[in-house]
Amino acid sequence: MALFKGTILKSIILNTHRALTAGIRYASVEVPTDDSPVEMENPFTKERRQCILCKLNITPDYKNYRLLSQFQSPYTGRIYGRHITGLCKAKQTAVEKEITKAQNCAYMPYTYKDKAFLKDPKLFDPENPVRTHRF
Repeated sequence: MALFKGTILKSIILNTHRALTAGIRYASVEVPTDDSPVEMENPFTKERRQCILCKLNITPDYKNYRLLSQFQSPYTGRIYGRHITGLCKAKQTAVEKEITKAQNCAYMPYTYKDKAFLKDPKLFDPENPVRTHRF
């Protein structure tokens, strides 16, 4: 008997719901069909790093020995590596070639940095390299 009453109640509720919803007419609302994503740049991309010479569009020249002395150790005269200077590969090789050319033309000393350039502002910090070295 309880099962019979439950099925009767369900059928009454379903029929009244159908009757109510059948009489309702929905207003014609325009739904935008263009649901494409908005074009925008990726907010998570990191800013592209450039070396300081590429950023300022500077080409190293053997006659500009004041600039070239920035990439030379003041104590030993050694040329700093890419992991210290932060230069790209092309500019680093160009700087190395121009330093050796300036040394051969006697614009720069071989074993130390010229004392006149010791107080120049630093382009990078040799104590804190841009990339860590593998040693």
